[in-house]
Amino acid sequence: MKRLLSLAFACATLAATTGCAVNRATATLMPDADLTKVKSVYVVKAPQDGRGIDELIKKDLAKRGYQVEGGAEQTPPYKSDAVVTYIDKWMWDITMYMIELTITVRDPANFPLATGNSLHTSLTRKSPEEMVDEVLTNIQNAKK
Repeated sequence: MKRLLSLAFACATLAATTGCAVNRATATLMPDADLTKVKSVYVVKAPQDGRGIDELIKKDLAKRGYQVEGGAEQTPPYKSDAVVTYIDKWMWDITMYMIELTITVRDPANFPLATGNSLHTSLTRKSPEEMVDEVLTNIQNAKK
């Protein structure tokens, strides 16, 4: 009986902790996309973004050598080589943290060229800067 209780406790502990340690980082490049031709980028600020994720994306892209502008969504075509949009999702676990970030790179007419996603739950959480860097690095390294 004692052994059965120990086994049940171990299983319950394992089940309770494994669901919180999830992470995923992916990127997809459209077959006809050539991101090496992109020199200038316009980052569209998401209307609900109150945490400055657009500024983090702009800073990271500038660090990578792109000419970066940003602001509100405009009517296509944009005057840059590419347009970046994003969706950030936040979760509460003692503190607020970004659980998921999706970044989409589009051509000036707003057609998707590449998409990257990063998901980190509470135990594998990263800072917003780290998640932006992870997604943009994965997009940059994506294979056709």
